[in-house]
Amino acid sequence: MTTATAPAIAPFRFFELTVLRTGRLSPSMRRITLGGPGSEGFVAGGRDQSLSLFLPHPGQTEAVVPVDGNGEWFPAWRALSPDVRAVMRSYTVRAQRYAADGSTEIDIDFALHEHGGPACRWAEAAVPGQRLLVLGPTGEDNNGVRFQPPQDTGWVLICADETALPAASAALEWLPAGTKARVWLEVAHPQDRLEIRTEADAHITWLVRDEGAPSAVDAVRAADLPGGTPYAWIAGEASRVRGVRRHLVQEREFDRGRVTFVGYWRRGLSEEQLREEAARVPA
Repeated sequence: MTTATAPAIAPFRFFELTVLRTGRLSPSMRRITLGGPGSEGFVAGGRDQSLSLFLPHPGQTEAVVPVDGNGEWFPAWRALSPDVRAVMRSYTVRAQRYAADGSTEIDIDFALHEHGGPACRWAEAAVPGQRLLVLGPTGEDNNGVRFQPPQDTGWVLICADETALPAASAALEWLPAGTKARVWLEVAHPQDRLEIRTEADAHITWLVRDEGAPSAVDAVRAADLPGGTPYAWIAGEASRVRGVRRHLVQEREFDRGRVTFVGYWRRGLSEEQLREEAARVPA
C-alpha cells in the first residue's frame, strides 16, 4: 500500500522490535514473529491492519529515519538520498498476542518471490535477535485498517493475491460467526494454500497459477453471487485489483462506497516508484 503523504503519527509511533522466531508457512510465505522489550504499547486493530517497516541498506548498521522532537519524520526522511534513508515497506499485522508483562508478539507474513526486493531479502535472511524499526499503531481505531464492512452488510466479497493473503486471512478470522462470504485467493503453487480459520460462512476458492487457474476477475465474473447488500474488499497487484473493482461496480452495479480496493504493489514498479508517482498526482 502506498500513499502520497506520511502515515499518521498519532495513533502511530515508532517501535524498535526484536525478531523472536521465523518459520516457513509455504513455498511462498515466511512468518517473522517480532516483539521483546520496546513492543509495549503496540495495539493493532486486526483485519488488514497495516504498519511500516524500515530497513537498512547493505552496509548500514541501522535504519536511517530522522525524527524531530515533535515526532515528525516524513519530510526529513524523504529529503535524504534514497541510498541513505531507510527503505520503507508496508505490511500487514497477521496476528498479535499480549504477554502478562505488557509486551506483545506480532506476526508478519512475507510473500516471497524470485528476484524479490529489500523486504523479501530481509525476511529470507532474518534470524532471532535481529532488530527492526517499525511504525505501528497504538490504538485499535486507526487509519491503517481498511477492511470496514458497514453495519448493514448482508454478505462479504474478498479477493486477494498472495501479497494480501495475510490481510484476507486476518479479516476472515475477524468476521462474525455465520457471516456469508465469497472469497477468491490467488497463489502461485498448490502448497501455498494455507489453512484459514474462520467462523464465517465462507466459500473459499483458491486460484493457483501453477494449476492454470483463471484470473481473479474472470473467476469473479463467472460466479453466482449471493443476493442482499454486499461489501467488497479487494487487494493485491494494482491492475488486477482495478479489474475486479471495475467488474463489481460497472457490471455487477455494486455501490462504489461499499468496495474497498487497495493496490499493494504494481508489476514492474517498486514501492518507492509508486510513492513518487502518487506524490505527483494533484490533490
